[in-house]
Amino acid sequence: MAKVTADRIYQLKVTLAGPRPLIWRRLLVSSSASLKELHYILQVAMGWTDSHMHQFEAKGRLYGKPTRELELPMKDEARTRLDQLLMREKDSMLYEYDFGDSWTHQIVLEKILAASPQVKVPQCIAGARACPPEDCGGVFGYSELLKALKDPSHPEHQDMLEWIGEDYDATFFDLEAINKQLVPRKGGL
Repeated sequence: MAKVTADRIYQLKVTLAGPRPLIWRRLLVSSSASLKELHYILQVAMGWTDSHMHQFEAKGRLYGKPTRELELPMKDEARTRLDQLLMREKDSMLYEYDFGDSWTHQIVLEKILAASPQVKVPQCIAGARACPPEDCGGVFGYSELLKALKDPSHPEHQDMLEWIGEDYDATFFDLEAINKQLVPRKGGL
């Protein structure tokens, strides 16, 4: 196993725990990305709006944006690099978004690749299904939303349709739209 350095690309598989069929993304990111940068990448790739708090959990520790609101011992995500936590293929960690809905994502390091000028990072290279809408009530609420949308005779069908919009499609995944938002920034992500 080669030593993990800043000149590596990590291929990550990110899977949202709970909903079936699975909602997932495969990402290419710099091994030297901070967890703060990874948070941004995950928000774009999954389709979240960064409207809620989040945290990472790896090796028995929590990482996030230090805040006085939470009394949890949390390491600063801006000062923690991805390659400090995921060092070998198959290493994993958790990312939780929206403590109310508790969207938990498993992040697995699938491959460690050599950096290449031809490979742009960050980049989404595959995925499946649309992300659940914000504030839908977690896994249970999302399941109920999908049932209501699917059944015109459901008592909440019209209310849910008005709330989510007629164009919501849980099966839709737009790789191109994600990558347009993930344009590498100066200094890299």
